[in-house]
Amino acid sequence: MAEAKKQAPAPAGGADGEGAAGAATHGSSGGVKGWLPLIVTILAMPALAFATTKFIILPKIQSAMGAPAGGAAHGATEEGEASAAEGGHGAPAAHGAPESGAHGGGGGGKGKATASINKMIVNVAGTMGTRYLVASVTLVGSGADFKAKVDDHRDQLLDVATGTLSNKTIADLEKPGARNEVRAELVSVFNTVLGASAVKDLYITELAIQ
Repeated sequence: MAEAKKQAPAPAGGADGEGAAGAATHGSSGGVKGWLPLIVTILAMPALAFATTKFIILPKIQSAMGAPAGGAAHGATEEGEASAAEGGHGAPAAHGAPESGAHGGGGGGKGKATASINKMIVNVAGTMGTRYLVASVTLVGSGADFKAKVDDHRDQLLDVATGTLSNKTIADLEKPGARNEVRAELVSVFNTVLGASAVKDLYITELAIQ
């Protein structure tokens, strides 16, 4: 009986060991399954972030940036077309310029023409011949024949010009506004020779007392 009692607990002890081992195995398997959704989520997050950025965020950014750029390009195109249109309308004015010049210099007789009379030398009045005046002028008139008319009447023009200048004293030539006075008097005497209003303007290119 004593041996039977000692051997009876042994099966119970083996059963407990197997139960503990089974429980441990079941607990380990259950723990891995519990973490599995979290692991899958962590692994899937980079792919989800990449897809969201590429297919949702980037298209929105590109569309937002593309709208103003497109509008600016469209505006630039419209401005270019407007400028081209204005240039097209302005072309006739440029086309008309040569025509005006051609009429002025040719048969119309309305172009500006010039002719020069240089180195007129006269004694200054009141100096007893010790001082003299040197003057050069450019006459401005109209018509294609203006220069030819000046050349044809050059001797007469020199005569009236030197007569006018020889009446000037040192005081006359040095007072304020003397050049304008000389200019006006020369235009007047030249027009008596060439005809009324033949000389429109006159430039004094040289006026020196020596």
